Amino acid sequence: MAWGRLGSLFSFCNFRSVFQVSGEQRQIDLGAHTIKSHGAAVARNHMHDWTILVFLGVIEIILYAIHPFYRFVGKDMMDDLKYPMKDNTVPVWAVPMYAVLLPIVVFLLFYWRRRCVYDLHHSILGLLFAVLITGVITDAIKNAVGRPRPDFFWRCFPDGVEAYDQWGDVICHGKDSDIKEGHKSFPSGHTSWSFAGLGFLSLYLSGKIKAFDRRGHVAKLCIVFLPLLVASLVGVSRVDDYWHHWQDVFAGGILGLVVATFCYCQFFALPYHEQGWRPYAYFRALEESRGNSTAVGPTNSMNVQYHQNSNGQSRGPNGEMFTAFSLDQNSRSTLDDPELGRR
Repeated sequence: MAWGRLGSLFSFCNFRSVFQVSGEQRQIDLGAHTIKSHGAAVARNHMHDWTILVFLGVIEIILYAIHPFYRFVGKDMMDDLKYPMKDNTVPVWAVPMYAVLLPIVVFLLFYWRRRCVYDLHHSILGLLFAVLITGVITDAIKNAVGRPRPDFFWRCFPDGVEAYDQWGDVICHGKDSDIKEGHKSFPSGHTSWSFAGLGFLSLYLSGKIKAFDRRGHVAKLCIVFLPLLVASLVGVSRVDDYWHHWQDVFAGGILGLVVATFCYCQFFALPYHEQGWRPYAYFRALEESRGNSTAVGPTNSMNVQYHQNSNGQSRGPNGEMFTAFSLDQNSRSTLDDPELGRR
């Protein structure tokens, strides 16, 4: 009897371990949803989002091309607008490189590690929406406000000879492209795009490394703050280059970070949430997978009991060893009861 009880104990432990492994395997299988297997379905499910994204891109091109409002600039205002014209420390072409392509490279690295198409698709879609929404808002405000840049004097009067009309407004004789750009100071486009792209990346990384898991690993914050530091330095360079006033940079940073947070929350829980390390779609698919396994579970159990009761075999219908031992113990106790009654 002692050996029988010991064997029953080992059988129960094996039974639990089998189900623990199978639960982990379900999560591994779910995380293995790849671009090849599920990418097209996920993209079709968000076809309207991608359409709106293209529409936002067209709007951004139009807003960038049209002329801004030419605000009144009097002679007494020129004292704050005589800073020298300088080249951009951060070129315009470099902004999409670090604000869009760099985060996408990070997303691809996580996809290569975890094989979750939901994470890859939603992170890219959220990033592009954050950048384009920020760009549309930024350029719309730029064109509506028409604030002169700190170097507006030399854009308007490249030879240093001032000219004003009868109302005291400037009569510029510089290059049209320089004058047009000279009225696009507020808010800073470099800064808003930087905080939109790198701010989204910062939120993404904080969720992936579980920076706010309440375990006190403050070193994780260094990874979270690194993209924000880069975006801040880009904003500082805009003031140092005399392309923007400090108010332009401050407003652009707030705008980009707020839009990035809103777009991130459309697909991911906030980083301090216990499920902030994966997108909402992953956990919905996980619940559906568990629901399907629960629906199948009782049916399998009934089949095992029917097979045992009708055929009296010690092995389950699928030949599981742990089920065999458990059924063997039950059948032994059932057979022992009549014997005890006869004694």
